Amino acid sequence: MKIGELARRTGVSVRSLRYYEEQGLITSERTSGGQRVYSKTTVGYVDLIQLLFRAGVSSRDVLAIMPCAESGTTTPAMLDRLAAERSRLDAKVTELIATRERLDGILVAATARLRMPA
Repeated sequence: MKIGELARRTGVSVRSLRYYEEQGLITSERTSGGQRVYSKTTVGYVDLIQLLFRAGVSSRDVLAIMPCAESGTTTPAMLDRLAAERSRLDAKVTELIATRERLDGILVAATARLRMPA
């Protein structure tokens, strides 16, 4: 599939897809006219890249993770990096839950004040 179709199927801009390719996150073949052509599996890789980016994983770390996701290739260093990313995400989730709970308390207090007769 061409880059425009990949962009439509993933919801990612053509510019971002070119960046992903420059960073080595995805690959393409070239037609005789120089157009990029991507395999159908690239859609799943782009979805994973987007997911990891939204979780705050850097492009450098995504690059290190992709071989494991694409082919199952792994090394002890890669397993360590995956475990570290998982721990970082766990800490972020814990932080977000604490923030939500604090906001819940503020919401309850504000609602109670709003309902008090003047």
